[in-house]
Amino acid sequence: MKDNPDVLALLKGYPDDLRDGLLKLRALIVETARKNDAIGTLEETLKWGQASYLTVQPRTGTTIRIDADKSDAGDIALYVNCQSSLVSDWRGLFPQFTFGGDRSVHLRLDAPLPEEELRQMIGMALTYHLKNRKPGTS
Repeated sequence: MKDNPDVLALLKGYPDDLRDGLLKLRALIVETARKNDAIGTLEETLKWGQASYLTVQPRTGTTIRIDADKSDAGDIALYVNCQSSLVSDWRGLFPQFTFGGDRSVHLRLDAPLPEEELRQMIGMALTYHLKNRKPGTS
């Protein structure tokens, strides 16, 4: 993935604690993609004013967005398309987390990031469309 200067500028504009949390979350996204050949190359961009990560290869995964949490549910949040089943799936796997409707998981910065669970969520999002594909189709 190539660093997007607009995304980096956005992240640098946050207060230190939020910036550090978002940069850790960004690093988990990049690391997870790098370790999973099915994900392929990521593109970093801005969508709706948020740092966004999507697969370059079409019909592989759904876009992940990260941002400061504007609700009272957490400090930072990871967002996915609300039309996907991802948050519903995550609720079943990780009932201990705080979710926002069908679009987000909210994280507090006063506790360590739950890295293993986040890696699983990120992997599920970035391969979301692969689970619905029939073998041999692209």
